[in-house]
Parts: sequence; C-alpha cells; structure tokens
Amino acid sequence: MAAGGSSPAGLGAARRGILWMLLAMLAAVTMDTVNKTLAQSFPVPQLVWARFVFHMVLMLLLLGPRLPRMVVTRRPGLQVMRSFCLICAASLFVNGLRLLPLADANAIIFFAPILVTALSAPLLGEHVDRRRWIGVAVGFVGALVIIRPGSEVMRIAALLPLGAACFFALYQIATKRLSGIDPPMTTLFYTGLVGALLTSLTVPFFWVTPGATDWFFLAMLGVLSGVAHFCIIKAFEAAPAATVAPFIYSTLIWATLSGYIFFDDLPDSWTVVGAAVIVGSGLYITFQERLQRGAKP
Repeated sequence: MAAGGSSPAGLGAARRGILWMLLAMLAAVTMDTVNKTLAQSFPVPQLVWARFVFHMVLMLLLLGPRLPRMVVTRRPGLQVMRSFCLICAASLFVNGLRLLPLADANAIIFFAPILVTALSAPLLGEHVDRRRWIGVAVGFVGALVIIRPGSEVMRIAALLPLGAACFFALYQIATKRLSGIDPPMTTLFYTGLVGALLTSLTVPFFWVTPGATDWFFLAMLGVLSGVAHFCIIKAFEAAPAATVAPFIYSTLIWATLSGYIFFDDLPDSWTVVGAAVIVGSGLYITFQERLQRGAKP
C-alpha cells in the first residue's frame, strides 16, 4: 500500500480520470472557439443545428450494430426535456460567445454547477445543508461581480451565458435523474437524436449556404461535442466524481489561452475576480458533498 493509503492502481486510475477530464474541457473550448469564429458569418440556430446533427452522425458511426439496444429508454419524456434544455443552453451560450471574450462567457457558465446544488433540493429531493447553501450564495456573488448590474459597465451580453447556465443546470439535473434509469450511451444517443430533430425544424428559416471549408468546421462542432461528452464519460468511469470534477475548471485556462491567441482578448480584472469566486465556491461545494458522502455509513 502506498503512502497515504492509496494503492498505485488507484493513483493510476485517478490520473487517467483527470487526463480524460482535461481532454474533455480542451475539446469543449475548441468547440467554443470554432463557434465564436463561425458566429461572425452564420446564424446561431444553424451552428446549434450543426452541432447536434454531426454529433448524431458520429454516434451512428460509433454505435453501429449496438444501435438497436441504445434506442431503448425507460423515460423518453425526460430524455426529450433534457435535450431541449441543452438546445436552449447552447443557443444562449453561442449568442454570448458572439459578444463576449471566451474566458468571460466560460466564467459565467460555471455558475451552472452551483445552480445544480440549489435546484437539487426542490427537483431531486436531496438535502442541501447550510454550508453548501453558503457556497451557492458566494457563487451568486461571483456571477454578480462579472455582470456588475447597476454599473455603467454592465454588459447585457453577460446575461446570455447566465441564461445558458440556468438551462445547463436543468440539463444536469435531468442527467442525474436518468443516471440510474438509462445507460450513459443511451442518454448520449438521445442528446444527438432529439437535438438534431428539434433544431432541423427551425434551421430552414435561418439557413446560410456554407462553402466547402465552412462545412468542415460545421462538422467539427458535432465531432468536438461528441468527443467532449465521450471524454467526460471516460473520466467518471476511471475515477470518482470528487476526484475529476474540480478539473472541469481547467476550461478557464484553455478559454483564456484560446481567446488571447485567436481573438486577441483577455478577461478584465473584475472578470478574473468573479471567476475566482465562482470557482472557489464550486470547489467548496464539491468538498462539502465529498465530506457528506464520506460521513454516510
């Protein structure tokens, strides 16, 4: 047994889980970078459509003969609602990316896990203790620091990723509800299927004909989305959630680097402070949840 009571195998699994999560967040930020670039030439509904349609194509190629088993769900209504929340979150977030630096938009979207804690009491019937409610309140303060309501520098555009965070929190709540009902790959399949069907109903009203190079980058949105989801699944398979979840915040590092390299923008000091408060509160809530699970017999 290694020092600290952790076996080498356990440490290896933790490292693999962390690496999968880092790769997932890198794929997600790369998708955001492509979205922000394409949003200057294409309407947001078309970008969201491309993400889900090519995500679905990727799923069909990967699942192959396993597809008949994957389409069986015990909660079709919840699957549809979950995908609808993701469509709304993606639409609001991509609109925010058009107007905000990558790091700013990603800092605000990190309010979603904090909202999940707040909503888990009324929607999942989970007990949220006083310490975690404090974490939720502090996270809300962090979001306010970034948005700065009532000030001359308040950016209305910041409300777009904040709205996305709300829908993304509902999406995560639905994912939690489905976790013990449908297999992860079934839920991932319905993410692409429902998203592709619903967005295909609206995209004809916004269509801008892409060129050959544009089609490549539109397809990359779906591929990167699928890769990010797959890496997250592998991360949680390899190591406990409490080990890998904090590395979700590596997105801020990737987003800051990508924003500087590709768009020559950096977050201002208030955004850095607000992001630090949100990340700190998120880590605090994760730590409290880990303590609570450890205290259970």
